[in-house]
Amino acid sequence: MSSPLEHYGLIGDLTTVALVSRSGSIDWMCLPRIDSGACFARLLGTNAHGYWSVRPAAEVRAVQQRYRPETLVLETEVTCDGGRARIIDFMPPGEGEHDIIRIVEGLEGEVPIHTELRVRFAYGKLTPWIRCNGHRATLTSGPDALAYLSPVPLQPDWDAACLEADFVVRAGDRLPCSLTYFESHKPAPEQDVDAERDLARTEQYWRDWASRCRYAGPHRDAVVRSLITLKALTFEPTGGIVAAPTTSLPEELGGERNWDYRYCWLRDASLTLEALMRGGYLEEARAWREWLLRAVAGAPAEAQIMYGVAGEHRLTEVKLPWLPGYEESRPVRIGNAAYDQFQLDVYGETLNAMYEARIYGMPEEGSLPWDTLKVIVDFVEKSWQRPDEGIWEIRSKSHLHFTHSKLMAWVAVDRGVRFVEQFGANAPEQVKKRLYRWRALREEIRADILARGYSARVSAFTQSYGSDALDASVLLIPHMGFLPADDPRMLGTVTAIEKGLTKDGFVERYSTETGVDGLAGDEATFLICSFWLVDNYIMSGRLDEAEALFERLVSIRNDLGLLAEEYHPGLRRQLGNFPQAFSHVGLINSAVLLEAKRAGRDVSFSAVAAASLH
Repeated sequence: MSSPLEHYGLIGDLTTVALVSRSGSIDWMCLPRIDSGACFARLLGTNAHGYWSVRPAAEVRAVQQRYRPETLVLETEVTCDGGRARIIDFMPPGEGEHDIIRIVEGLEGEVPIHTELRVRFAYGKLTPWIRCNGHRATLTSGPDALAYLSPVPLQPDWDAACLEADFVVRAGDRLPCSLTYFESHKPAPEQDVDAERDLARTEQYWRDWASRCRYAGPHRDAVVRSLITLKALTFEPTGGIVAAPTTSLPEELGGERNWDYRYCWLRDASLTLEALMRGGYLEEARAWREWLLRAVAGAPAEAQIMYGVAGEHRLTEVKLPWLPGYEESRPVRIGNAAYDQFQLDVYGETLNAMYEARIYGMPEEGSLPWDTLKVIVDFVEKSWQRPDEGIWEIRSKSHLHFTHSKLMAWVAVDRGVRFVEQFGANAPEQVKKRLYRWRALREEIRADILARGYSARVSAFTQSYGSDALDASVLLIPHMGFLPADDPRMLGTVTAIEKGLTKDGFVERYSTETGVDGLAGDEATFLICSFWLVDNYIMSGRLDEAEALFERLVSIRNDLGLLAEEYHPGLRRQLGNFPQAFSHVGLINSAVLLEAKRAGRDVSFSAVAAASLH
């Protein structure tokens, strides 16, 4: 069976990833892309749905898992009665192949090791055709195939359709095994994997990458680990960054709130770009910006909230009934039906991402085309008064006028104005002529939000117009420059959220008791929302409270520094898809803001925006 989320580590090669448990089992992996079908799906099922285990065949007394410093090379150290051994797991980035390499290293005494490879393609449904010859084997199903290289002769179990091997590792031994993906219509790789060379290359790659991090504050280790995690969730061929590498990990154990997050959300673009650029990673930010421009190319009315890693539009959602789900949380879904929702906020997120790219020093070449800017703002002008499904992708039939959606419509127009004012010396006349109209539209939307999105009854900005329900998304108001964090209306909003949307100090997205999302059950606290509260504390001068909440959030990471989407304070469990890019974006941005504020620097939106003028 699968392990708790807290017991998994992540390895990857910038096109796909694998989740490795503390017990030495790879229980989730999709090939050849991060959104392809899984060949190991035990995370969402049982042993029958595929895994690759390398573990001691003796009783384990202690286990310690860690990353090599500032790398994505994972080490699992096990202590048994007869000795101590280490499993080194990694995936070499680049070079066009998908290799998963596992080196078993003897540290003390003798440790018997048992390996078991049970591949099941198509999310655990398809059993491969296995051909085995001594140390080598191939496993084939339809278009997909894997080449397996073992340090000792393999023992096929034809009835169970798996490959096993047993050996003893002694102090000083380093025995590698590898799994390589290839297309089944092509020959299997003939050249052996050079595990030691690939380990050195992989370790050097990540250390070189991490050394570029500009953050030097007190939380550097946590920030670097979060940046590496974001990099690991990058599909390097296109620059897209997925929200998470998993599907259907539940927001409530045993519940139905199980979604596929292996796609690229536009709303993540703004904060993801900000986190990367604050960390000093302009190359990744540039690639993400270019992905974004390609994805939204065309008519604004056809823009989606999310796309595939190569910009695919159709993400049809289906259920996989043969998988029982993580800790019996059904259904298991692939695809995401929310892709065709109308969500007004994506236009603001798109223009905000492009604007931030410029103010953080991205060169003008390849920047937002003026005609695209014009078309997007013109579309928002015609559409901002429409109801939508909102930031949380509400699937109920009752569309609402969500306050956050109106905020982001304001952001779209505001950033259009700022583009022209700050960078528009060479803008076309048809864009410059719109500036007066856009300024008036910006004020119209602003007045509408202040009049209808704020409730005097609860002294807070609320989830939607005419409602007193709270929603953590309004914590982004200071981030976006709509109001300062110390505005009385924002201070009241923070107080209301502290009282009405927190559990043990952590923040919920919204109250599921209102039934607005049309789903049964509950969910845990949402980690990005808790980081947004930290940011509001920082920007309003409540630094001690900001530091305390930030430290609590850092403390709930697993031993490897990874965060899921949500956290259940009562169970002390991470829940939701794992690891979650948005949670790590929140950590990076809060750490940078906190360090800047402690150093006496202005962290308001206006101060950041003004940086582009100097």
